[in-house]
Amino acid sequence: DMNVNSNSYTYTFALILVVVVAALLAGAASMLKPFQQSNIQLEKKQNILKSVGVIVDRNEADAPFEKMITEYVIKGGNIVESPEVAAFDIDMSKAVKLTPDSREVPLYIADKDGEKFFILPLRGKGLWGPIWGYVALKSDGKTIAGATFDHKGETPGLGAEISTDAFQDQFLGKSIFEGGSYAPITVMKGTASGDHQVDGISGGTITSVGLEDMLDDCIQPYKNYLKTVQ
Repeated sequence: DMNVNSNSYTYTFALILVVVVAALLAGAASMLKPFQQSNIQLEKKQNILKSVGVIVDRNEADAPFEKMITEYVIKGGNIVESPEVAAFDIDMSKAVKLTPDSREVPLYIADKDGEKFFILPLRGKGLWGPIWGYVALKSDGKTIAGATFDHKGETPGLGAEISTDAFQDQFLGKSIFEGGSYAPITVMKGTASGDHQVDGISGGTITSVGLEDMLDDCIQPYKNYLKTVQ
């Protein structure tokens, strides 16, 4: 009979337990992965719609997205006729590692109540990790109609404020062009004024700078296309 009080019994039992638990966790993760991917896609559609003021629950995002949104791929300011990767499937975390002119990036065009909006995805770096979002432009290709931002781990009450309506609403009506020339949005440390500035986050300077850089970097690939719209 095995001595249950021996070290070898304890080690063997612990090893078997670890293997069984690991196998169960791996199986659960594999089973849940399709549901996780589905939720990620639905949340993405939900946020794209939110940028043009369409607020829906995540699980109800499919129908309005399919009805309102047309997807394109942009490279060098032009629409790619036969992209290798569909617009919705482009990984922005990889795309932003390339130079703006060499990127293939998604363009979402929304038809809302007969008006056209151009929705541009964003990806950048905050203080503690990635930040991302969408900015929607009116049919003139330059006036911001809506913006939504999110983050992975910015500080609550500071950098995390980028995901609040109070911060995002500042972008409404701002312009990314001035007299036909691209004019990036500046996130000000002081008081913002004019068509190209918004107030930064008090105590969240690094996140504010990261968001400003993200906006400028991610709008770059669309500049020439937006000029043709204007």
